[in-house]
Amino acid sequence: MASRPTTLSTLRAAIASGAVRRRPVRDEIRENLIGRLRAKQTLFPGIIGYDDTVVPQIVNAVLSRHTFILLGLRGQAKSRILRALADLLDEAIPVVPGCEIHDDPLAPICAACRARVRHEADALEVTWLAREGRYVEKLATPDVTIADMIGDLDPIKAARANLQLSDELTMHYGLLPRANRGIFAINELPDLAGKIQVGLFNILQEGDVQIKGYPVRLPLDVLLVFSANPEDYTARGKIITPLKDRIGSEIRTHYPATRHEAMAITAQEAWLTRTGTDAIAIEVPDFVLEVIEEVAFQARLDSKIDKRSGVSQRLPISLLENVVSNAERRALLAGEPVVVPRVTDVYAALPAITGKFELEYEGELRGADNVARDIIRSAVGNVFGGRFAGADLRQVTEWFDLGGNLHVHDALEARELMARTAQVQGLRDLAGQAGIGADASAPAVAAAIDFVLEGLYAQKKISRSVEGQYQGAEPPRRPARPAPEPAPDREIPTGGGKKKYYN
Repeated sequence: MASRPTTLSTLRAAIASGAVRRRPVRDEIRENLIGRLRAKQTLFPGIIGYDDTVVPQIVNAVLSRHTFILLGLRGQAKSRILRALADLLDEAIPVVPGCEIHDDPLAPICAACRARVRHEADALEVTWLAREGRYVEKLATPDVTIADMIGDLDPIKAARANLQLSDELTMHYGLLPRANRGIFAINELPDLAGKIQVGLFNILQEGDVQIKGYPVRLPLDVLLVFSANPEDYTARGKIITPLKDRIGSEIRTHYPATRHEAMAITAQEAWLTRTGTDAIAIEVPDFVLEVIEEVAFQARLDSKIDKRSGVSQRLPISLLENVVSNAERRALLAGEPVVVPRVTDVYAALPAITGKFELEYEGELRGADNVARDIIRSAVGNVFGGRFAGADLRQVTEWFDLGGNLHVHDALEARELMARTAQVQGLRDLAGQAGIGADASAPAVAAAIDFVLEGLYAQKKISRSVEGQYQGAEPPRRPARPAPEPAPDREIPTGGGKKKYYN
């Protein structure tokens, strides 16, 4: 609206005329959501892959006026979804100025605001609180106290105002009352101590909280939402059963279902834009993007990685950033005009992978670096197989099988890589099938050649040493034949049979 009411009397007039709406926060969010649904607007911008699964369940919970909890492994956008709920609030609401719990001027619940309304009447000043100030978030930790969440008495406030400790004006409000008329989100709910979870019972069931030491109840208007890892997946704590019973909806999140969705998330979140006067243009080939994303998919399937911990979507995001940086370093040293990452840059970016997963016992024995290399190789093999299904690879593989060998590495500049690989018959033509254009730059051609070599290695059609020496595939090892039974050097008849003696 053009001009908002600034006093209690003008606020009453605006409400009476319908210019200002006054409603509980759950009804406010519900009605604003209905408006977005009718207008076919995007409900949660930036949330990808949940349109047919998680988002409809959240919509149902909001339409039902439920509190709800998002259950899911790390890196599944739980916190982002909770923060996006603030967009469903009104642009601003009228509040009593200076009130810690954003009291409604027409129905104040704290003693100080009630006294002001009695004293100032229609002349009471009214201010407006934007939606950003109505969202309160708390990361649950074991050291959180009931005073932090609900509140406690404040002896210093009592002494300064010369009040008795039993006076309601000596209250110190916790985070939950300060979220009054808004949204209160608690992340990692199981980490909250059980006795603190008990303190949330009243607000979920009766809609009020009781401050320690006071015979007074605060009927708060607040929507509580939570996030957590599934109970079975954490040994740090659990959600107590009575609290779970009071939460209206339990919504499960998940990792991206397809590589295409995962690539869209990574492209949205990764930092790739290099700024500055000396910044070099960056061109990331599609096959490199696919390999990076496939690394996360392969890691989630690998038996050597703990499934209970999960593999966050932050892995491909960090990996892409590190891959581009490795290619940028190569381009700067070689003086190349454009940064084009290669598949070998993924191997050089192991530090962006090894810290993103927890290993099972078998993985611990193998080592994080070796597990990561195995995952990358599987990812390259999958992407290469999809892009070169039906392609004739014999001319290239036969060159290596006939004794040809090739030494390349991730720091090799593009033109040098192309010069070294020119001797491999059919390799350049095969690289053209990777999706590069006829007028592609030297770094782009080098990246395609590198992809073909790594793809052949991943599918075990050629071999490669750690130093980057490509050569023919190693022949499969035959199982060792059992040693023949030695012939006896003499036989002595004994009854109905013969006794054998061996050398």
